[in-house]
Amino acid sequence: MDIKRQKRLITAFYFFVLVLGLLAVRLWVIQVRDGDNYAIMALEQGSSSVVLEDVCRGRILDRNLMPLTGARVGDRVVFFPALIEDKDLVLQVLSETLNTPQQELAGFLYDPSYLPLTLLPEQSKAVKEYDWKGVTVLPVSFRYGDRPLAAQVVGHLGRISSKEELSLLSERSNKLYRFSDLVGKSGLEFFYETELKGGRPERAVRIFYDAEGNLLKGSVFQVEDDVRDKTRRDLVLTIDARIQSIVEEVMDQRVAKGAVVVMEAGTGDLLAMAGRPSYHPAQVEVYLQNGGEERFFDHCTALYPPGSIFKIVVAAAALEEGIARLNSRFTCHGENEQLIHCWKDAGHGSITFAQAFAASCNPVFARLGLSLGDSKIIEYAQRLGLDNQVVTGYPVPPDHRQDLNLINAPNSLVNSSVGQGPVLATPVQVTAMLNAVVSDGIYRLPRLVKELRESNGKVAREFTADPGRKAIQPDTASELRRLLELVIDEGAGSEAMAPLFGSAGKTGSAQVGDSGQVNAWFTGYAPRANPCYIVTVLVEGGASGAESAAPVFREIMEQILSLD
Repeated sequence: MDIKRQKRLITAFYFFVLVLGLLAVRLWVIQVRDGDNYAIMALEQGSSSVVLEDVCRGRILDRNLMPLTGARVGDRVVFFPALIEDKDLVLQVLSETLNTPQQELAGFLYDPSYLPLTLLPEQSKAVKEYDWKGVTVLPVSFRYGDRPLAAQVVGHLGRISSKEELSLLSERSNKLYRFSDLVGKSGLEFFYETELKGGRPERAVRIFYDAEGNLLKGSVFQVEDDVRDKTRRDLVLTIDARIQSIVEEVMDQRVAKGAVVVMEAGTGDLLAMAGRPSYHPAQVEVYLQNGGEERFFDHCTALYPPGSIFKIVVAAAALEEGIARLNSRFTCHGENEQLIHCWKDAGHGSITFAQAFAASCNPVFARLGLSLGDSKIIEYAQRLGLDNQVVTGYPVPPDHRQDLNLINAPNSLVNSSVGQGPVLATPVQVTAMLNAVVSDGIYRLPRLVKELRESNGKVAREFTADPGRKAIQPDTASELRRLLELVIDEGAGSEAMAPLFGSAGKTGSAQVGDSGQVNAWFTGYAPRANPCYIVTVLVEGGASGAESAAPVFREIMEQILSLD
């Protein structure tokens, strides 16, 4: 055999290997990667079905695996018109049984579907007893209940609005999208769309046709309620539904506009995030029609002037840098102060640093800010996380208005030292800052998402908690905790005292521009001895931190502690 022939045979051999390899890859794509999609399409071609889920989608669960959307199951009347023998009789009797006009029911007798009417137990029983062919009563799973929790964080769904959106969603995953699909439009529903999206219903009822499209003889309902959709994932959060519910109930009564964040002391796990005004995610169109866009705004991760809450940063810097001790003395001249007026017109006179912190004396902290200098204040604000908007598992785009370097601008240092001027922080950041004080100076990134789970409960992806980094010395953190206790015992935060357990924290009142509006803050922890929870309250348009936010903190903390 000559050399040229050998080369041709070798070339032909590798060519066939390449072709077989490409065929094998294609078979793998069809049978393994996209096998479920093709199986679903084949099943749909040979049958008609009514999906017994209002949305084919993974759940969003709290840390104890309770659905935060308030998922529920309710009986519905299910129709397969091709099987119904006397539609007029069915309409007449159903109209009487369900107390609904026939014209409202007639539109559901053209395609397989279920009536969007809630059935009373006696109505369900009556329809079942009629035993009509093509009509039955089956339980349908609904994503939303009467009171879903954490709506602004969880987000909401909406129809695909354009070809561009459909194309983009299809490109991001190998899942099958249709224009009729409900997809995530905001919050976690949006951020985890490709993971939550289901490939097939886990509950459905179906009838079958032959190859010519004729209904199979003797066809009866086949209920599918043991299907596992391998493509959808459940999202497990750090939120505790019990605590979230407490927070939202208190806010409904006492906070018209603002935010509350609850964190597990030590870990950085977020146990509750709530904003007001809020919305029901199943009624988005209603709010949009009535100009309620603000209801979708996540107040917990939005930037606000922190007011005197920022004095925690200045106090930490002053203690750690040796600028002041708890018993260092200052003089406050009230409204006669040159740098910045005190809220107490007569002034505090001779006052210790500890007393100045408890009384939230602005002139003392203005002097401390000047002594420290802008670079030190910026450094300690960064150490305590006030430049970091990251929340583990919650990829909210950063707001670039937060820029601590603006403290370095001319004439900014005094106002910045009391939490005004260019200083901005989110309620989540404030909570994480206080967690560092509670944790002996170790700062941890806040965490909202724990894991993604497969339908069988197996963990598909884990979001590990931040191990933390040293922000301030343990001795500094201990002295700060003593100052925070004084705010309750002797200062402006007396209304935040949690009976029996004891609490500690800091008030804040921040003026918003020239509007005269005050954002009232309180951030604190309880119990005093072994802190379990950190709660930050922001009341927009409040009177002051002491008057508006501290009582809300106390009420929430009392109810949370009673759970234990």
